[in-house]
Amino acid sequence: MDTIHALLEAGKRYGSISKAAAAWQAKEAQASEASVTQTMRGRLIVMKESLKEGLNPDLRSVSGRVGGNAAKLFTAADTELYGITAKAGAYALAIAENNACMGKIVAAPTAGSCGILPGVLIAAQESLGLPDDALVDAMFLAAAVGRVIALQATVSGAEGGCQAECGSAAAMAAAAYVHLMNGTDEQAIGACGFVLMNSMGLVCDPVDGLVEIPCVYRNAAGAAQALCAAQMALAGLTCPLDVDCLIAAMKDVGTALPPSLRETGEGGCAACGG
Repeated sequence: MDTIHALLEAGKRYGSISKAAAAWQAKEAQASEASVTQTMRGRLIVMKESLKEGLNPDLRSVSGRVGGNAAKLFTAADTELYGITAKAGAYALAIAENNACMGKIVAAPTAGSCGILPGVLIAAQESLGLPDDALVDAMFLAAAVGRVIALQATVSGAEGGCQAECGSAAAMAAAAYVHLMNGTDEQAIGACGFVLMNSMGLVCDPVDGLVEIPCVYRNAAGAAQALCAAQMALAGLTCPLDVDCLIAAMKDVGTALPPSLRETGEGGCAACGG
């Protein structure tokens, strides 16, 4: 299951990509599916604990630049006006701030993009009344998508820019949300493709080399982008480009980025100072 095409084929054999991913992980780990599912459930617990810590209004990073803003955003979140996006953005920011403040997080797929997937998942759970098992199932799908991106391109900002970190995380979250909404595997992959198209070329430009600015704010934006992409896919819009090709294109774009835009803290936002 090293390509998106292979994921879709495996999904047909097993009933869904998430089921195929769980079976693959169990085989790789030489463990039972119940065991790997329990491990994934443990990841979800860490995500929720990280969110709780991140919403602490007194949270501050060592630099003093990050912390407390997620609490403000959550307090002001207007779910009636903005729906699930308001909560998902605040949650994604909270977990990203907790990471910047040396809290425990789940790299999904990286520490710098750690808030996007759980932000979307937990907001969806609260808004839709979903059980933990539904989130765990969606996490296997997200993991399968992230693995393909990592194998075929990269999830490293230093290697491929923030498109490889927040872009990949948003693609994973979009696919997971479609799954939670009982969309098809094809729709989930289509949502992934919409995100990759719209995040193509996003640079990695941390101010002073710290995973704080603009990193934490891109987590909030990434959650919104994931939900937008999922909405398009669930509405019946078909991604016009092959997703495996989009992943290859992301890799090429990342390679073409100058070093100053790949986590060196020299170009982009980093050039604006803190």
